[in-house]
Amino acid sequence: MNQLVGERLSIITPKAQTTRHRIMGIVNGEDYQIVFSDTPGIVDPAYKMHEGMMNFVLTAMQDADLFLVIVEVGEKKFKNEEIQERVNRTNTPTLVLVNKMDLSNQEELAEVMAKWQAEFPKADLLPISALHGFQVEQVMNWIQDKLPECPPYFPKDDLSDKTERFFASEMIREKIFLHYKKEIPYACEVVVEAFKEEEEIIRVRAEIFVERNSQKGILIGKNGEALKRVGTDARKEMEAFFQKKVFLELHVKVDKDWRSNPLKLKRYGYLN
Repeated sequence: MNQLVGERLSIITPKAQTTRHRIMGIVNGEDYQIVFSDTPGIVDPAYKMHEGMMNFVLTAMQDADLFLVIVEVGEKKFKNEEIQERVNRTNTPTLVLVNKMDLSNQEELAEVMAKWQAEFPKADLLPISALHGFQVEQVMNWIQDKLPECPPYFPKDDLSDKTERFFASEMIREKIFLHYKKEIPYACEVVVEAFKEEEEIIRVRAEIFVERNSQKGILIGKNGEALKRVGTDARKEMEAFFQKKVFLELHVKVDKDWRSNPLKLKRYGYLN
C-alpha cells in the first residue's frame, strides 16, 4: 500500500504480524479516488487480539469493490483456506500479486505463477516487487480499470482515515519490532496519551504497555539505553513524516495479559 499511495502509512519490519489494524490509504487523481484498505496478515488466532485482527480482514472483504491478494514467491500455500474459498466464490474482481519476484528467476517465476493461478482460478495475476516498485503502475492501471463509478468517500486532501496519534504510535511500535527479539514486540502495545502540535515543534507523550515485569525490564534495558534507542529512532521517523521537530517522551507500564482480555482489547481498538 505504501508504494501505491506514495506515503509510508503502514509500518514495515521483517517480522510476521507487524500490521495489527486496518489502515486506509487514499489516492486522489483528476478523475478518480482509490481507497486502499491495508489489513493485518492472515494468522491462526493464538490470542483474543488475533481474533480482532482477523475481524479487520473479514470486514475489509465485505466492504471491498476489488481484492488484491498478496502472496510471495517462496510461499508454499495460502495461509487460510476459509478466506481463499471466499475469494474464489465471490464475483469481486481479484488480482493476485506475487511479490518479491526480484528473488526469483524467469523459470521459477513461471512455475510460481502457474501454481497461484491454479489456487485462484478466477483471478488475474501479476508478479511485482513492492520493495523496488516494479509493476506498481500496472497494479494502478488494473485498479482504475476495474473500480466501479461512485462519488468519492473522502475529501480530496485526505491521505488516510487514521489520526496523527495513530501514526505516531505505529512508528514507535515499528522501532520496537526492529530493536527487540522473540516475544517482546508482540507483547507490546503503544498508546499516545498526548499529541500537542505547536508552531515549531510537536510534543508527543506515549505509553508502551507490556504483559509482564520481566518484559518491562528488557524493554527499558540497562540504564534505559534500549528504550532510548527506540525513542531516538521513532522521533526521527516522526520528524520525517510530520515535517516538523518532535519532542518524544516514552513511558513503559505493565498491563497484565492484555492480549487475552476483551475489555483491554476494546480500549486498544482491537474489538468493538
